[in-house]
Amino acid sequence: MKLRRTIADRVAGFVRDWSLPRQLAGEDPTREAAQSTMSRQLRPRLEEADTIGTGICPYCAVGCAQLVYAKDGHVIHVEGDPRSPINQGALCPKRAATFGWLTSPDRLTKATNARATKTFVRDLPDGTPVNHTLAIGSLGGATLDNEENYLIKKLFGAGIGMVWIENQARV
Repeated sequence: MKLRRTIADRVAGFVRDWSLPRQLAGEDPTREAAQSTMSRQLRPRLEEADTIGTGICPYCAVGCAQLVYAKDGHVIHVEGDPRSPINQGALCPKRAATFGWLTSPDRLTKATNARATKTFVRDLPDGTPVNHTLAIGSLGGATLDNEENYLIKKLFGAGIGMVWIENQARV
């Protein structure tokens, strides 16, 4: 019997807290009648941000502007910048994933040395020097210009022996 009362009490509490019966009873649907106990307690997650930075999306050559919100040095939200004449605050599906790859536990946060990898090959068995590695690669963003791509090719190719160097503009 106690279980029935508990369920009945929960249902009655839900109906009291649910906005639809209050709105149907004639209360103002734009004010208190539209809110529940839970919705009154909700706060915008951006309210916690102590830093707001700007960024440019690297996915295509359009160069859409982004706002990056951080708390204690950690990104908590990314959205389109409404001040930008290019994207006017909108997010395309690719750019909407920015938060995910910024906060991924798999994201590299420190530079690695290609020559220190176990896959770096200095010489072929016949003695021909090659100084390369097939274990790592580079995928440049489509927002890079020709000069930047040229420097990346020289640095990664001749500088550290990377073979797989590609750019999103070609992918």
